[in-house]
Amino acid sequence: MDPVAWIGKRGWDVILFRPEQTAPEPAIVYQRVSMTTIDGGYDDADDAAAAATRDIADVAAVEVITTTAVHLMSAAAVKVGLADDPEAQTDLDEARKLINALAGLITAAAPEISDMHARSLRDGLRSLQLAFREASTIPDPIGQGPGEKWTGPVT
Repeated sequence: MDPVAWIGKRGWDVILFRPEQTAPEPAIVYQRVSMTTIDGGYDDADDAAAAATRDIADVAAVEVITTTAVHLMSAAAVKVGLADDPEAQTDLDEARKLINALAGLITAAAPEISDMHARSLRDGLRSLQLAFREASTIPDPIGQGPGEKWTGPVT
């Protein structure tokens, strides 16, 4: 896989692409890399990717887990209809998948991260589960909603 890096809001991001991919997205990303790596002080994408790879090695596992959970939570909130344009963005099927993944991650990671992190993630998950139940035209039975397999019934 070829590493590709570009500067984002939080610093350098690295994406790995398989060389055989022919989708248009890698070309767009490579174009961004060449523009941003010059501005970022790197001569080519390989130098930027190497620098970003070294940076990710310094990130603690707790931060990776909580960041992933926050991304899942944000995506689920949009799909549940808690965003600016709920009529156009609500997709409960997608929201169910995201909430299930979030519940599994939080349940599995809770013993590994501190109670402080786990508690706030559980609160956010519970809020999403309740919002999903409220947004559903035919609510799931108690204990069978998204993520309730891992969290138990949410009321």
